[in-house]
Amino acid sequence: MIPERLAALRQEMEKRDIAVYIVPTADFHESEYVGEYFKARRFITGFTGSAGTAVITRTKAGLWTDGRYFVQAAKQLEGTTVTLYRMGEEHVPTVDEYVEQTLKEGGTIGFDGRVVNGRWGAKLQQIAEKKHGKLYVQEDLIGQIWKDRPPMSKEPVWILDEAYSGRSTKDKLAAVREKMKEKGAEVHLLASLYDIAWLLNVRGNDISYVPVVLSYLALTQEQCIWFLQEEVVDDTLREYLQKNGITTRPYEAFYEYVKTLENQTILLNRAVVNTKICNNLPESAQMIDAEDPTLEMKAVKNETEISNTRKAHVKDAVAMCRFMYWLKKNVGKIPMTEISASDYLESLRREQEGLLDLSFDTICGYADHGAIVHYAATPESDVPLKPEGLLLVDSGGHYLEGTTDITRTFALGPVTEEMKADFTRVCRSNMNLANARFLYGCSGMNLDIIAREPFWEAGLDFKHGTGHGVGYVLNVHEGPNAFRYKGTEDRPGGAVFEEGMVTTDEPGIYIEGKYGIRLENELVCQKGEKNEYGQFMYFENLTYVPFDLDAIDPKQMTEVEKKRLNDYHANVYKVVSPYLQGEELAWLKEATRAI
Repeated sequence: MIPERLAALRQEMEKRDIAVYIVPTADFHESEYVGEYFKARRFITGFTGSAGTAVITRTKAGLWTDGRYFVQAAKQLEGTTVTLYRMGEEHVPTVDEYVEQTLKEGGTIGFDGRVVNGRWGAKLQQIAEKKHGKLYVQEDLIGQIWKDRPPMSKEPVWILDEAYSGRSTKDKLAAVREKMKEKGAEVHLLASLYDIAWLLNVRGNDISYVPVVLSYLALTQEQCIWFLQEEVVDDTLREYLQKNGITTRPYEAFYEYVKTLENQTILLNRAVVNTKICNNLPESAQMIDAEDPTLEMKAVKNETEISNTRKAHVKDAVAMCRFMYWLKKNVGKIPMTEISASDYLESLRREQEGLLDLSFDTICGYADHGAIVHYAATPESDVPLKPEGLLLVDSGGHYLEGTTDITRTFALGPVTEEMKADFTRVCRSNMNLANARFLYGCSGMNLDIIAREPFWEAGLDFKHGTGHGVGYVLNVHEGPNAFRYKGTEDRPGGAVFEEGMVTTDEPGIYIEGKYGIRLENELVCQKGEKNEYGQFMYFENLTYVPFDLDAIDPKQMTEVEKKRLNDYHANVYKVVSPYLQGEELAWLKEATRAI
């Protein structure tokens, strides 16, 4: 199937004299996860992971993806003629390097200008010009060959009440307009679906597990124009928009609108706004290429959001604790597989009041499947759970009160000493980071070493960030805050931790062919004491679920580390015990015992 699709794409490339065609994992908004309509890279390679870029030439095809997906991609690309390029590995070229090496003199680089951001598009333009070539970006060639492509999503839109958002739309718009004034911008173009949803206090369902609305937004001091599929605007939403001074226009009209911005100073983030939009801006317009002001505004949760998020985590903890009790009690006694266990956990979450949806597709990997960082069980890969070894479950929910993301690894029975040693190392790492005290001004780059030290001292590591920001009833992955030891293009030194930022703490270890272990909590940054040395900060743990003590080796922990784990478990019991009774409550008491 994939070889035939590649052949059809190459025919289209030949008609247009395109030498290299690039298919990223993207929609028109640089979203991390995309709707079914936008899964062009999956269509052309067969790889189903959430991150990766395909590059197709007349004779070769390659897929670039990161360390989370090396194992999964290697399996899914078998027999496709697509070569896996492991990003970040020694001697592996980047996509841009490969394109430059492959492109011949006078050659043409092609891509759909709506799915490549403006910054990357400009780099590809430079590569083409170096070879005296050009770009071909006006057509979606995958769309030419994808005959049964799903339609673009048009799901209903709903309003997030101020009781949950904690801040009115008018207030948010005023704050962004103030930032525009500071930067000297007359117009702000916003393409990020998360930022638009946050700014307007609206939510939708146009991406699975990400409650956003396919749309663009243009903001001036006088106008706020929301470009969306207008069929989704009902009377309630129309009245709400009018009250907040927001007008609507058709989704596709945005591309023509930007052409009218003659002689305007425009604030936009070219790392998010796509190439076609950037190309449509008038030459007389002046661009301020900078992070969207909403990026940090939405990352710093207000008091209402934090209070609500705590409530969401209590609900989630009740579901997770009941799942852990059920799993430990029944494994080996009743039929149970990765998929059936995942489904049972979802049913427990859906019993909680205010659950809107899962926050992502649950990862439930038993034994060697746990070593696939973003494993997704299918009917073909699903395996029975046995009363032995380790089961990794990474899951979460969107509640009206907030978004949760938690990973627990469970001992389903006897585990080896190697497993215990690795599990204990991961637990130490998680607890050490959660208990960090630091001066204001630190970023995740400063703090990541705290989590990695138990690994690095043993010559080990894990090939993913230690933690990511979490949206509020939005994308479960949110910036700019993160724990990682490498910077990004926009923030080479990482983002400074501000009071109210919510970030995951999720170290792991993955032994290919054997097992995977990851332990993940959410942390909210808080202000501690202020003294002559400055403002100290600390993290409050928002996740209230036991770590499986059956996989812990206390001998490998210092007294300080044992106390941290015991204190955490004492708090888990205090928070969750009022919601359990009978056998479940007795189990929780044992599961949170002091070691």
